[in-house]
Amino acid sequence: MLLAIDVGNTHTVLGLFEGARLVDHWRIATRPERTTDELGVLLYQLFSARGPLEPGQDEISAAILSSVVPPATDTLVQMVQRYFNVRCKVVGPGLKTGMPILYENPREVGADRVVNAVAGYERFQCGLIIVDLGTATTFDVVTPAGEYLGGAICPGIGISSQALFVHAARLPRVEFRRPSRVIGRTTESSIQSGLVFGYVGLVDGLVNRMKAEAGFECKVVATGGLAPLIAQESETIEHVDEMLTLEGLRLLHERNR
Repeated sequence: MLLAIDVGNTHTVLGLFEGARLVDHWRIATRPERTTDELGVLLYQLFSARGPLEPGQDEISAAILSSVVPPATDTLVQMVQRYFNVRCKVVGPGLKTGMPILYENPREVGADRVVNAVAGYERFQCGLIIVDLGTATTFDVVTPAGEYLGGAICPGIGISSQALFVHAARLPRVEFRRPSRVIGRTTESSIQSGLVFGYVGLVDGLVNRMKAEAGFECKVVATGGLAPLIAQESETIEHVDEMLTLEGLRLLHERNR
């Protein structure tokens, strides 16, 4: 089995693949201060909860990791080596992606953005705009020839909500959910309207500008934990795939066997 690990700023998502099939997946908080042994015990507990698979039983024969949190990367790589006796591939320079990067400095592109682009192009084989609604909201454009063109980076919905609560003394922290109307009649519903419909407007506005500038047809794919909520209100998002990054990691593992 293949263990795929996607380390984000807020959450780390782990996926277990048997061939091309995603057997199971988990989402845990990203905490760079965790030690190798703490992570090993945590994975042992997660795996034990799902059934017979246990670390150290040679069930996991390969691992691959993408990370945007450098302090967490080495710890995870060491954990995989110690608890599974497997050398973990890390997405970065030296790993074959099969996708030309047209960024002025290709090393600046986040690993998660490249992984998403690879997975999206493999699935759709056409021009793409991939919207990843995570800690940051990222937009990535892939050409019809399968080249990573570039994109945009915005503060994520969670960051915006937290900033509003911290910097506006009289505004409360609210649950992130769709309000019943755009024009809020309470402070809570007004904030929810701004967050949900404001981000829908941001997504649709940037996507439309990117389509006009790119000059080629693009499918629009959303991923990330908040993708389903934003997608149901969006006029531009056509597909939602919350497991896009894990699938991209699986593909990169296959390309670097």
